[in-house]
Amino acid sequence: MKRSLALAAGTTLAAALLVGAATVGSVVATDGGYEVWIVDQSDTTADGGGSLYIYPGPALEGAAAAKATPEVIDLGGVARSVCLADTGTAPRRPHMLTINAAQSHAILSFVATGHVLFIEAATRTPVACIDVGMQAHAAFPAPDESHVVVANQNGKLLQRIATDYGSGTFALDAAATLNLATCTTPSGAACEDPLLRPDNAPICPVIDASSRFTFVTLRGGGLLVVDSTASPMAIVAEYDRATVHPNGCGGVEAAGRMFINSGGGTAGNPLEADLYAFPLSGIDATPNLPNTPAPILVFSHDDRGFVDSHGTILTKGERFLWVADRAANRVVAVDTASASVVGEFGLAGPASADPAPDLMAIAPAGNRVFAALRGSNPLTANVPGVGNAVGATPGLGILRVTESGRSGVLQAIAPISHVIDGVEQADPHGIAVRRTQ
Repeated sequence: MKRSLALAAGTTLAAALLVGAATVGSVVATDGGYEVWIVDQSDTTADGGGSLYIYPGPALEGAAAAKATPEVIDLGGVARSVCLADTGTAPRRPHMLTINAAQSHAILSFVATGHVLFIEAATRTPVACIDVGMQAHAAFPAPDESHVVVANQNGKLLQRIATDYGSGTFALDAAATLNLATCTTPSGAACEDPLLRPDNAPICPVIDASSRFTFVTLRGGGLLVVDSTASPMAIVAEYDRATVHPNGCGGVEAAGRMFINSGGGTAGNPLEADLYAFPLSGIDATPNLPNTPAPILVFSHDDRGFVDSHGTILTKGERFLWVADRAANRVVAVDTASASVVGEFGLAGPASADPAPDLMAIAPAGNRVFAALRGSNPLTANVPGVGNAVGATPGLGILRVTESGRSGVLQAIAPISHVIDGVEQADPHGIAVRRTQ
């Protein structure tokens, strides 16, 4: 009965919150085969909200890209109503956004609460909301669409939601939960240990193409590779803080490796920029010794000072990997075949003196990369007095890809603004490209 009430709420309220959508439950017209979804974390109601912006792809590729008109959805309306109906609690601070493989649903996690929201993408209708507990920092869908892995950050839990997008069925699988504060690794070590892994708050769970292995980055450093199909989820490889530095969130698979970064954004580790390449072969060896299979250290820019790596994206053909540095306003380009840096390019310039590039997504044609550009009052992952995530031009950054993916240029910014009491509060973060054809 609760699910029926939630679906009814989503169907009834969606029309009032859409710009450009004709009727509730109808497919919203799109053009050019894709659209870009980006989330502003800033509150639209007294107890939360946030806004979802959806841009038609072609509008972002021409000379008038900076004037592209998005659909705008107030997440303090229908999303909040669905979460209240499903969980009895209200979500706050939409943070990470992903799209399932079939492109039918968006998955939105709320970092100030434990909510994970599923949105029927074509109609923009929230259809289910699950509260995992303390804090849903990130929710990543498995490529085979069987489950979503959730990083319950301050709860120090790794959790799994069973997903059936066709039937619209989503359920938290309590038997799968892995407590990262109390578990034991295959070597017999404590998962959370003052020397090995001092703070096991999970940041981002990156799932490989097999939908089995999930690479879990940790706030205090170290990394765990988990079989996310097991119940409870089982650790298959363990890495310590000396091997993998804190706060990684960017992760992509290419050339038989999983590339994972480390970054800043916490009081104990405000500045950080590293990239590792983990071989996927041998990851399920039994038993795996600690820190094996050993990752390649692709780069470490910690000695440069003001650095903070976060978003990653593969360019077309997966030949090159881009790693965005929101503090340094820079992108590092990596050859995935050799796991080596092939170049760097800055983004500060005519479009913005301080863009603060964060998470990224790529157009299906590979000719544009889109980046969430942070605002002057970032609500997450910014250390006061350091300003590692502070930017001057909150919005959607449009990067033209050059040199076959080796480089790029910040071509334009579609601005996102949310002024409260005369102060700009917009803070874009979660971003995804959804194919519509």
